[in-house]
Amino acid sequence: MDSLLVGKKAPTFRAKAVADGRIIDQISLDDFQGKFIVLFFYPLDFTFVCPTELHAFQDKLPEFEKRGAQVIGCSVDSHFSHHAWVSTPRARGGIEGVRYPILSDINKTIAISYHVLKEEDGIAYRGLFLIDRKGIIRHQLVNDLPLGRSVDEVLRTLDALIHFENCGEVCPANWQAGSKSMKPSQEGLVSYFTPT
Repeated sequence: MDSLLVGKKAPTFRAKAVADGRIIDQISLDDFQGKFIVLFFYPLDFTFVCPTELHAFQDKLPEFEKRGAQVIGCSVDSHFSHHAWVSTPRARGGIEGVRYPILSDINKTIAISYHVLKEEDGIAYRGLFLIDRKGIIRHQLVNDLPLGRSVDEVLRTLDALIHFENCGEVCPANWQAGSKSMKPSQEGLVSYFTPT
């Protein structure tokens, strides 16, 4: 269970990045204190599944911002590679228009600290971490390289965390924002399964 980070303080980092089409000299988790953070890793720039994911997060960026969440991408590429990729049109496999920060983990230290480095290839698995406003990892998901993620599921999980923090009620299977939650007790479970 060494790779399980849920419930632990998110490993800190300081790295070069690209955001809003510009190279940023240093970005840190501390820059986003008080926000939810969706930190996701992807294998490499200029690949195939990866641009679909980065665009999918960008397409839903207003939804994350509305919930007080900061999306951050990360791969082992250099910040120069990120900048070239974000300057390449979508129709040519690029991620032009992606605004959220993309970290350069060229030394692989961030991927190692989040336990997502695929060591034999020197790249990251598709790891995703939902970090709460106190810097604690509340959700962790790691996909193998061919399996793209569902950004809608990330939003649903973020909604569940926000609901729990606001109401103290837990979210059952397939819960969606606005649907029935329950008190974390035997009575709450009975009430949840009792038709109204």
